[in-house]
Amino acid sequence: MKILIVIPALGTVYGGPSKSVVELAQTLGNLGIRIDLVTTNANGSTSLDVPLHSWLSEKDYRIQYFPYWGWSDYKISFSLTRWLFQHVADYDLVHTNAIFSYSILPAYWACQQHRVPYVVTPRGMLEPWALSYKAGKKRFYYALLEKPALNRASAIQMLASTEAERTKPLNLKTPLVVVPNGINRQDFETLPNPEFFYHKFPDTRNKTLIIFLGRVDPKKGLDLLATAFGKVHTQFPRTHLIVAGPDNIGFLSTAQSYFAEAGCLDAVTFTGMLTGSLKYAALAAASIYIAPSYSEGFSMSVLEGMASGLACVITTGCNFPEAATAQAAHVVEINSEEIAAALTQILKHPQQAKEIGNRARQFILEQYTWDRIASNLIEVYTAILKKEPIPALSKQSFSAHA
Repeated sequence: MKILIVIPALGTVYGGPSKSVVELAQTLGNLGIRIDLVTTNANGSTSLDVPLHSWLSEKDYRIQYFPYWGWSDYKISFSLTRWLFQHVADYDLVHTNAIFSYSILPAYWACQQHRVPYVVTPRGMLEPWALSYKAGKKRFYYALLEKPALNRASAIQMLASTEAERTKPLNLKTPLVVVPNGINRQDFETLPNPEFFYHKFPDTRNKTLIIFLGRVDPKKGLDLLATAFGKVHTQFPRTHLIVAGPDNIGFLSTAQSYFAEAGCLDAVTFTGMLTGSLKYAALAAASIYIAPSYSEGFSMSVLEGMASGLACVITTGCNFPEAATAQAAHVVEINSEEIAAALTQILKHPQQAKEIGNRARQFILEQYTWDRIASNLIEVYTAILKKEPIPALSKQSFSAHA
């Protein structure tokens, strides 16, 4: 089986989606699937310093980068467009990631021209909040370009059962299959010494750390977190918040103003994006993980926080009701009052919080590893290529159809 994965960009500034696509490609390749990945060299306001127009061999897959021209939120690459029309027929199936991106459109069209089946992963961009954000231009784009392409796909991969439910009002004709993101077990078997993080950010030493891992972006709910943390910090003055993530859109000053207005900016450290050992050291240093998002596809950082054994507070916008069912996280409504109440509960009852963290770690390492996720996705690919019904995998295997 030879699969082409297409994504608009893989720069580190794009956070979870980039990481999840790379790790999925590695795992699919390790399981014997021939994987090629094509993308642009976009990396926020800069470009990746990588060779262009040539295959680079990575562990278990190949990748090729193409130059792009940035216009508004779109990444336009004429050379990638030409390549897709010339080479899509070399593959058994194409798997696209993201919507509302010009880079993905020629993949749809090339597949349709050459009669190659394709699977689309919107990565949360069909969620109601996401569709309402900058709704004017999205409405036209979706009706004219995106919806027709989605309706001609072989399957649409949803990352969460709740994401699939919220997509139903769009009345898409294509089967929906729920296959979430995962983590590499080996990354969490032993976390590094937190001293590595304290040395880099000394103001966090000897504090009770609450960590937010994600882009500094309106949908991430930092306005809600500021209000909630302001209340919590008044009651627990040794708490300190880590906001760890890139500012891709110039939102940092607005986010900082939220915490200033809440009177707790001095107890917040904005680290920028953390990667590698420094990120894992930050997770080792933290006591609580927080994800106050309005909307997500399926957050990689939520999986990382839980796999690190932290007591986690996540909103319903994170699309992970299974965490609540497993009693492995506090899943709250999208408002500052419930976020503050959950944080307070954890801080007041540390032993209970430790038990929740232990359950979270076991839950993720047993059920949300990439090996398991990729195996489910291979079943979907196989069914499509054999022209068989997409399997209604068990809920435990994280797949369903609609």
